[in-house]
Amino acid sequence: MADTFRKQLVQRFCKSLLDIHILRLIQKEPMWGYEIIKQTEQLLGVKLTHGAVYPLLNSLETRGYLRSRKEVKGRRARKTYEVTSRGIQLIEAYYNYLREQLLKQDIEA
Repeated sequence: MADTFRKQLVQRFCKSLLDIHILRLIQKEPMWGYEIIKQTEQLLGVKLTHGAVYPLLNSLETRGYLRSRKEVKGRRARKTYEVTSRGIQLIEAYYNYLREQLLKQDIEA
């Protein structure tokens, strides 16, 4: 039963905070869209669609959280993303907010 609730929570968090999840993945190492989809499925058991990932990557890049570069591997060209300093600030703000909320819960308990 607890495993079912955990799975539901992971899916809700991933869908609601997909931008943060993607930034965290890319912060570990630069990657391309398909790799993000595969890593998310492997790590969280959540299957993302191309239609959810690629528009979000474009939006994150437009807002200055990511930058991309074209890479050619064999005959394939890939757009590889890496997190900018602004993206790192967003990730840090997310973690700070979570810490504040957890501390608030501890104090109120």
